[in-house]
Amino acid sequence: LEFALWDTGLDHDKLFTVEVVIGDRVLGKGGGRRVAAYQHLYQTGELKARVEKARSLLTRCHLCARDCGVNRLNGESGQCRTANEVIVSSFGPHFGEEAPLVGRSGSGTIFFAYCNLHCVFCQNYSISQLGEGSAVDSAELTNMMLSLQAKGCHNINLVSPTHVVPFLLEALEIATGKGLQLPIVYNTGGYDSVATLELLDGVVDIYMPDMKYSEEKVGERFSGVRRYPQVNRAAVKEMHRQVGDLQVDESGVATRGLLVRHLVLPSELAGTEDVVKFLAEEISTSTYLNVMAQYHP
Repeated sequence: LEFALWDTGLDHDKLFTVEVVIGDRVLGKGGGRRVAAYQHLYQTGELKARVEKARSLLTRCHLCARDCGVNRLNGESGQCRTANEVIVSSFGPHFGEEAPLVGRSGSGTIFFAYCNLHCVFCQNYSISQLGEGSAVDSAELTNMMLSLQAKGCHNINLVSPTHVVPFLLEALEIATGKGLQLPIVYNTGGYDSVATLELLDGVVDIYMPDMKYSEEKVGERFSGVRRYPQVNRAAVKEMHRQVGDLQVDESGVATRGLLVRHLVLPSELAGTEDVVKFLAEEISTSTYLNVMAQYHP
């Protein structure tokens, strides 16, 4: 027997075991499976409502902390250079992510073109800054998600999703109706507004933000954004509030929680010690932190 446990709140992602017993006979015993967070919102109709709320943010865009204020529904674009469309660079199973995401079958990545950050050292510069890719509609994005599930991927890994959240929610709502069940990974540069993250509460299973800098002036110089540390830390707090520490299943594959990335920069520009101190003191000493060394000028 297989059971899925639904809770009355958003924290319904639990494991459990049930035995069916009559007298002294055990008729069945089953372990419940983890249910992707958005499944509950889909069943109640809340996921569809989130799509509309997110789209309303595009009329005076403040999806991220840049708060550009342009009307993207009318074809205007701000710092992310994206209007009323989604551009996908590539999608497919990825085996270069963190081990809890990759497992044995890979992480189902979808790389979105452009970004709300302008990092001069971005390893995907042709994608994030030059917009390499092709425009896709909701149906195509839906099919990408379902294709990744059919290939056996452990999750849907949305890479650089901040500037296209409304379109992702729309595709997710359609895909869920067609059988999508995989956990959603929100793989972000970390310059996210709390208001947008609140729309993702109960939608995203795994948050994977960068924590790039500890000093404002460094963020301004190398990523072209103001107040990166303040914005980033508020976002990480909200992410952890929603999903908690990283959880893995019996095979070591992540099912829910926070996974933080931090790239070490030359001359201690990234403020690594301060980032680690913040996570330990204000998030959790059990935070999954990937300290990366692949900086390339």
